[in-house]
Amino acid sequence: MRGSIYHCKTMNLPYFLGCPQWQHPAWNARLPAGSTPLERYSQVLNCVEGNTTFYATPTQAQCAQWRRQVPDNFRFLLKFPRSISHDKLLATSGKEVGEFLEIVSPLNDVLGPFLVQLPASFGPQHLDNLWHFFDLLPAHLTCTVEVRHPAFFEKRDPERALNRGLRERQCARVCLDSRALFSAKADSASIVDAQRKKPNVPVHLLPVDAAPVIRYIGHPDLESNREYLEPWVERVANWIEQGVRPFVFIHMPDNGDALNLVSLWTALLNKRLPDAPTVNFNEKQPQMGLF
Repeated sequence: MRGSIYHCKTMNLPYFLGCPQWQHPAWNARLPAGSTPLERYSQVLNCVEGNTTFYATPTQAQCAQWRRQVPDNFRFLLKFPRSISHDKLLATSGKEVGEFLEIVSPLNDVLGPFLVQLPASFGPQHLDNLWHFFDLLPAHLTCTVEVRHPAFFEKRDPERALNRGLRERQCARVCLDSRALFSAKADSASIVDAQRKKPNVPVHLLPVDAAPVIRYIGHPDLESNREYLEPWVERVANWIEQGVRPFVFIHMPDNGDALNLVSLWTALLNKRLPDAPTVNFNEKQPQMGLF
């Protein structure tokens, strides 16, 4: 019975909810039937981070295959390739950017904003690269920017210059919330690895007209996430009530646990918004202290 309502209920979510990937072996029993991992995932969640394009550029044929596997109101937030954002710090050519955009063009009608994820080495002295990079993009294309340099979190001139430039371009600044992750004791390989890879930066949210993008990195103990999620529940609920559709991405140190955190998140949000559609998974699994 549940399987028959996945598509209807989840794809009508009044916001976008997803994970940093669309497949994990631990999710196999939780997702509805389908011919591919992406098809199964997209019946339950309505967006995904495009980490795939960060590490390796797909072929245009692969992008066409992905498009056929998702409904029209699914959204990919693709990352620009590492060679552009990290190796060259956005000091790239219009030709290189144009070639990438042509490759992913089969996804054009299901693209959310592109994720411009910048390394900690991208500092205030590189901001002109960012503004020039935006000038290379087609006018219809939207982006959201994630910065990691400490100067962009000090509420001083460098951060003001960044925020001013993003506002002028109506570009959202990714809000990465890693507080729960860094409150965890580093007593497992997955936590050590996650704390090594994720930035430990303050939570800074820039209000702009563009849809907000939240990346939440969870505590490995599910119950410990409640205190960090509850303020986001209120903020996201307020956005929904105002007609804003934010993007909320749920991460865990071990992303095999991400669907458990999605379940907790949606339970909290549905308590605040009882009429909102819920997200259901296939088989009941141990919920790591969900209730």
